[in-house]
Amino acid sequence: MRKAVEIILRKYPRLGGAAIKLWNRGASNRCAYVTSGPSAQMTCDIFKGEWYSKLPVDAVTGSEELCNDLRLNWLGEEVEVRGKSVVELGPLEGAHSFMLEQMGATRVTAVEANSQAYLKCLITKELLRLQRVDFVLADFMEYLRQTDAVFDIAVACGVLYHMANPVELISLLGRRCRGHLLLWTHYFDGAVLGKDPAFKLRFTKETGATHEGFGHVLHRSNYVHADKWSGFCGGSAAYANWLSREDILDCLTHFGFEGVKVRFDDPSHPNGPAFALIAKKSDAVPVPGK
Repeated sequence: MRKAVEIILRKYPRLGGAAIKLWNRGASNRCAYVTSGPSAQMTCDIFKGEWYSKLPVDAVTGSEELCNDLRLNWLGEEVEVRGKSVVELGPLEGAHSFMLEQMGATRVTAVEANSQAYLKCLITKELLRLQRVDFVLADFMEYLRQTDAVFDIAVACGVLYHMANPVELISLLGRRCRGHLLLWTHYFDGAVLGKDPAFKLRFTKETGATHEGFGHVLHRSNYVHADKWSGFCGGSAAYANWLSREDILDCLTHFGFEGVKVRFDDPSHPNGPAFALIAKKSDAVPVPGK
């Protein structure tokens, strides 16, 4: 198996030691030689039972239609993706990355911090023959802090509510995105969440905060052992901070986004109120380095 890991590392050197650490966890289906010819099913079965996305391949994977996601389809209706550069935060298994390439993006830089999710992204890249997607193993907050790259489009689906400092993420996106932002996130609504005892256990603290001149309230969400679940795909800390819907919209304005369009607003989402939005970076706000 070590030989197989070495092959992966030669092809994807940015993976570093993550592959070896992952295989050393002892999952039997990742510690065996194969004895048959190639198949999509055999490749996907490296992570058998651990897929979320239903991939468009001849194999049993997940059940979620993330390769035909209505939120990404909406982006394609509202924004010309063809010929644009895209930064995608938290690609999970590469389903949205696939859609962005299908829409004609010139280059998709998809930054994933979870090493297991990153390996699944590489499987997706190989099976779907993605040519214009670069998967990067990194904390996307650190990536955005350190990179000088500026992108035409930013996609941040399912990540804002996993941040300890969600306002900093919006601030960084304001610096790294010169065009449109697609954001899907849960948001805090005490009137809704207060009715559910499970949410009362998760949300234990409210703290007033200011970041780069933007005042807001952080609502602490504890993962309550969810991070011990093998399928956990949240943040790297033991907790995250949610923002209210109003604070999210005001924060976007503060950091230079305008023309916000909202869709898929679902206050009764089983995991907490959620909505999607598309916003455009104001031409009046200069992009650093440009």
